[in-house]
Amino acid sequence: MSAPKVIIISSDEERFPVEQKVAEKSILMKNMINDLNPDGLTEDFEIPTPNVRANVLSKVLEWCEHHKNTIFQDDEDEDAKKSVPVEEWDRNFLKVDQEMLYEIILAANYLNIKPLLDSGCKMVAEMIKSKSPEELRRTFNIVNDFSPEEEAAIRKENEWAEDR
Repeated sequence: MSAPKVIIISSDEERFPVEQKVAEKSILMKNMINDLNPDGLTEDFEIPTPNVRANVLSKVLEWCEHHKNTIFQDDEDEDAKKSVPVEEWDRNFLKVDQEMLYEIILAANYLNIKPLLDSGCKMVAEMIKSKSPEELRRTFNIVNDFSPEEEAAIRKENEWAEDR
């Protein structure tokens, strides 16, 4: 007899059977499994994820499957974490269109998968780094609603922060 599966159900009702070890990369799911099954899983256990669509959940579970044996440091030193680069596999995994990247970040936040959330946010930070306001507007489809006078005043007020 095979081990019971955790069946994760997306907001659009798609079902994803995974090993318990994979599901437990999500602290939210790990807590649900442990709280509702104090003696361990004896049968398949369903977890609805009403905030995550199937295409995004599929990607998140791909990440969880890849990292199911990875032990992440629960490092309290947030500053040290900021300087750690995104692993190559994660970097390639997160090379998706912007909308999917944002959806993965939102899902990682909702499901409490901090390493995935951190990697996704670092990828967005890299998209922002060293870009001018005009480049950022193009990258993120932001409409400039400042008048030229307002923009000049803001630039003057923040000129101390400009790279020289």
